[in-house]
Amino acid sequence: MSETHTDAETDGDAVATLRTPIVAVLGHVDHGKTTLLDRIRGSTVTEGEAGAITQHIGATAVPLETVSELAGSLVDPTDFDLPGLLFIDTPGHHSFSTLRSRGGALADIAVLVVDVNDGFQPQTIEAIDILQRTETPFVVAANKIDTVPGWNPQDDAPIQESYDDQSDRARETLDERLYELIGELSEHDFSADMYWRVQDFANNVGVVPTSAETGEGVPDVLTVLMGLSQRYLKDAMAIDAEGPGAGTVLEVKEQKGFGTAIDVVLYDGTVRADDTVVVGATGEPIVTDVRALLQPRPLAEIRTEKRFEQVDAVSAAAGLKIAAPDLDDAMAGAPVRVVRDRSREEVVQEVQEELAAIGVTTEEEGVVVKADTLGSLEAVANALDEAEIPIVRAEVGDVAPRDVTVASTADEERHETVLAFSVDVLDNAEQQADEGDIRIFESDVIYRLIEEYEEFIAERERSQQDTILENISRPARFRLLPDHTFRQNDPAVVGVEVMTGTLKRNATVVDFEGNEPERRGQVKGIQEQGEDVEQARAGERVSVAIDGPTVGRQIEEGDELWSEIPEKHAKVLEQELTDDIPADELEALHIYLDKQRQRDPFWGK
Repeated sequence: MSETHTDAETDGDAVATLRTPIVAVLGHVDHGKTTLLDRIRGSTVTEGEAGAITQHIGATAVPLETVSELAGSLVDPTDFDLPGLLFIDTPGHHSFSTLRSRGGALADIAVLVVDVNDGFQPQTIEAIDILQRTETPFVVAANKIDTVPGWNPQDDAPIQESYDDQSDRARETLDERLYELIGELSEHDFSADMYWRVQDFANNVGVVPTSAETGEGVPDVLTVLMGLSQRYLKDAMAIDAEGPGAGTVLEVKEQKGFGTAIDVVLYDGTVRADDTVVVGATGEPIVTDVRALLQPRPLAEIRTEKRFEQVDAVSAAAGLKIAAPDLDDAMAGAPVRVVRDRSREEVVQEVQEELAAIGVTTEEEGVVVKADTLGSLEAVANALDEAEIPIVRAEVGDVAPRDVTVASTADEERHETVLAFSVDVLDNAEQQADEGDIRIFESDVIYRLIEEYEEFIAERERSQQDTILENISRPARFRLLPDHTFRQNDPAVVGVEVMTGTLKRNATVVDFEGNEPERRGQVKGIQEQGEDVEQARAGERVSVAIDGPTVGRQIEEGDELWSEIPEKHAKVLEQELTDDIPADELEALHIYLDKQRQRDPFWGK
């Protein structure tokens, strides 16, 4: 071990050990996150270095020697004190960047994988937002350079070496795409450049052209991650390796032969097979005794039926499985703490405080939110807050019948909703939702989840407005045309021109003589060119059957008549529906209101 470790001595007798930095790999679906990890893992396996890379639970440890082998001349191991890199790679954790450690992101550093042809996509933007909010340093792997037209692949080569071997056309095309990518980063307030041009990584993001398929640029990604970690994270990596372990729950699941177990990333200290641990849960924190610590067998032996082996102790940074009683209510994203020589109460309080720091504000009325981890729950809550959508309940875990029950008690129809981020909907919950007409929205992209909900609400409001408009009296001013009386009475059938508004069947007809509206009858039918229609709009000429008056007595050719609007309808039209009716109808409404308010200033208010 390098002598420089003594730089990070802690107070007292304990000597700090430098732990492995934890690396999150983020990016849009299909942009190559998994392929990149497979390449890093697989390249040593195919070279017969089966023991060099260690598979952890939900993580892959790449020691410094292996980084050096993969990176070749780019990495001189004597320049580094850090022991290597630990990549979090739990499948299905779309938002493991929001898993937390003591209030920050669980990951110390991140790789944002972006398809160089595709640029920023929804999950890329989401990942960028999370990195920004958690202040996690990151590099961009501009992936799939092997798909650039005319590209000549150089397997596993450092990028500059490969770039120099390409044709001018391939280089120009790649440059163009890389600068578009740098532009997109700039739009999100990140100053970025090719990593070899970046002088100050604290203020600039390094972009590394890569191909996860061919391995080109992969040495560079590892080099930049090691360099950044050594330069900026060394102090944060100093831990008391023998101290009580601290970690974060990745997943809670059944483990054959052990009951419920938790997959944990340990970022501080050690957990031992005889420790008592405190685990964050949906209710009070769980205090339980470790039954077994499990880690995968070495890659060379992974074919054996028992994929996991029991170990006596695990030190940070590492991924492991902890089997213990009473873990059913443990929460993904919650803290795990070893008690050891502290009081249980103190550790329970520490876990409670960390859980309390995850801010989800709930209201008396709102939507129900479920998410896969505490961190992603917080991210969804932040996004809903920005969209001004209130939350009545927010929890980690699959959508269960009780969530549907809570949604069904909402006072407002638009809140009879469950928003589910990256979780399953249990069958009985789905059935209950169908029966109770409760909507469940599912997505693994936060903003798409919110977008779908907002579109649904807008559509529902539109149809409600349409229903209201269908059932409300609409303003119309129309004129009886000269020489167009087809029948004088029972009912009177006359030709009319609609001047403003919408004349509807069953409308009550009034005549404003002075300011007093006089009822003249009711529209029994409207015909346009011999065809029955429900309504006639401004500018149209139609024949109208009016039950009640006689032409020549109560009404005369040339008269200007109105559809009557009940006061309650006038109020709804003026106060709620002015955006939903045409301009000419609005004009008719205002004239009608003016006439009524000359008689009674508070009419329709």
